[in-house]
Amino acid sequence: MNIENSARLSYQLIDESDSEFLFQLDQDPEVMRYINNGVMTTREDIRDKFIPRLNAYKNIDKGWGLWKVTIIESQQEIGWILVRPMDFFSDQPIWHDIELGWRFVQSTWGKGYATEAAIQVQKALAKQPENKVFSAVAMHGNDGSVGVMKKIGMDYIKSYIHCDSQLGDLDVVLYSMKNKK
Repeated sequence: MNIENSARLSYQLIDESDSEFLFQLDQDPEVMRYINNGVMTTREDIRDKFIPRLNAYKNIDKGWGLWKVTIIESQQEIGWILVRPMDFFSDQPIWHDIELGWRFVQSTWGKGYATEAAIQVQKALAKQPENKVFSAVAMHGNDGSVGVMKKIGMDYIKSYIHCDSQLGDLDVVLYSMKNKK
């Protein structure tokens, strides 16, 4: 699966060769604030945890994985959009409900890049009839991510404790939207 360029951005699936990009993105405590309370990721964590976890759900044909987002004009790599089935790392993944997530360098916040990228990725995934729902989770207080969720057409569903094998139990909000295709 390929995702066509949007007005300002291009998209490419991330693989092991992007480890340094992933590491650099995670070196800003503000970027990591609503992921793990601001703890920066080590290169060893990228290599030993992040990449194997990514490879567990990556499916090129379905578009699952992390889509690196690059500004076309400057070729600056600014973040990624996550795509995988909801609850993938649980005993009961929800195969028809696709989780979207994002992480962007702080200097790009407030410029509409995350929204533009999330819309472009969601529109490409919406063409697959098996994708019935798109969802996203964010920690309470992460107003930036919740703003993106609302701008792409998602509605608030609930607050709950999300269990993650690597990040622990997180107090999150869930937003969702039906596939309109």
